[in-house]
Amino acid sequence: MQVTETVEITGHLMDSGLLSRVLDDIRGYGGEYTLDKFDLGYDKDDPSTVRMTVGAEDDEALQRLLMRIQTKGANLVDPGTPEIAEVTQDGVFPDGFYSTTNLPTSVRLNGRWVQVRNPEMDCGLLVEGDTVRTIPMSDVRTGMRIIASAQGVKVTPPIVANTEESFGFMESDVSSEKPQRVLVMQVADGMREAKANGQKVLWVGGPGIVHTGAAPAMVALVEAGYVDVLFAGNALATHDIESSLYGTSLGVDLARGRGVEHGHEHHIRAINTIRKAGSIAAAVEQGVLTSGVMHALVKKGGRFVLVGSVRDDGPLPDVYTDVLEGQRAMRAELPGVGYCLMAATMLHSVATGNILPASIPLTCVDINPATVTKLADRGSSQARGIVTDVGLFIEHLARELAPDYAEAK
Repeated sequence: MQVTETVEITGHLMDSGLLSRVLDDIRGYGGEYTLDKFDLGYDKDDPSTVRMTVGAEDDEALQRLLMRIQTKGANLVDPGTPEIAEVTQDGVFPDGFYSTTNLPTSVRLNGRWVQVRNPEMDCGLLVEGDTVRTIPMSDVRTGMRIIASAQGVKVTPPIVANTEESFGFMESDVSSEKPQRVLVMQVADGMREAKANGQKVLWVGGPGIVHTGAAPAMVALVEAGYVDVLFAGNALATHDIESSLYGTSLGVDLARGRGVEHGHEHHIRAINTIRKAGSIAAAVEQGVLTSGVMHALVKKGGRFVLVGSVRDDGPLPDVYTDVLEGQRAMRAELPGVGYCLMAATMLHSVATGNILPASIPLTCVDINPATVTKLADRGSSQARGIVTDVGLFIEHLARELAPDYAEAK
């Protein structure tokens, strides 16, 4: 190897398998390593420390390797100072740019460590005076100063809890066989803690919330103050409004569970009604929309960001049809969020996971196990998955967090 650097990693390296994953990454990127120091923790709660020399064929390959293993906490012993390159073309990062994770990250500027603002995966690091923040590729502009090295950058990975048991039933992060009551209580406690800390609760929802009949329960949670922000697409809002205006969702009578005559027209007529009013908020003010989740959010002063897709009908006038503008609107709502619940939507769950810092707890609820595992597979290491019927889950959550709803039931 022509170029080398020395890195160090500390934690529960053996029982968590972290060291093995770091070494696999080094070899996977065509690098080499030499273990220089290995201090194994004596007791089960003691951390271990490994110092190693890693090498690659050239500096470009080494930088990519260092960026990769930093995501697992293998940071440079001598961090040095970051290389900063100037953007020369709008929408294009400089060669060798530092590709970020959603983990807490620091950059060494002027002899001190500066915490990166709004950590987000798959972005660059923008230097603005004495501050650093993440910036998506689409937003970079000529003249901006971007970090272009692993030197001078430090990543702090989450602490992996040390488990005493080597075998157990229903121990996976995603299981459909865990006690529902316990899972609901854990989510409710997370929301209560966020509110107690003055933080916001973010929901990411799909139309399944309406299809399963959970909209009244979600309305109760909005009114109880546990839905501060909603991220969704055209479908959730459309079918919620359809339910309010016609009592159906995708033409299915929610009270009887079967289709009604001409019901297939209801969603497009609902969209047309809101477009005529001008917006969802205007429809509420005009008395056109008098119930449902969107009505409750408007009346409560909650925030919502609706981002559409190529398959949308209409869409509703509030829907962002430019996905980059939609991403920016979603990012703007993240400051102050302390807990995130994702329910019945794969597309928007992954999209939100991509922009959410790893420090924000999130739970994904879906009947499909593939949806709840995809978040962790896409880099949202803090994601917890619950495989269950979304309608029943939200119903139980409302009974736990909304006393008036529980009494009514």
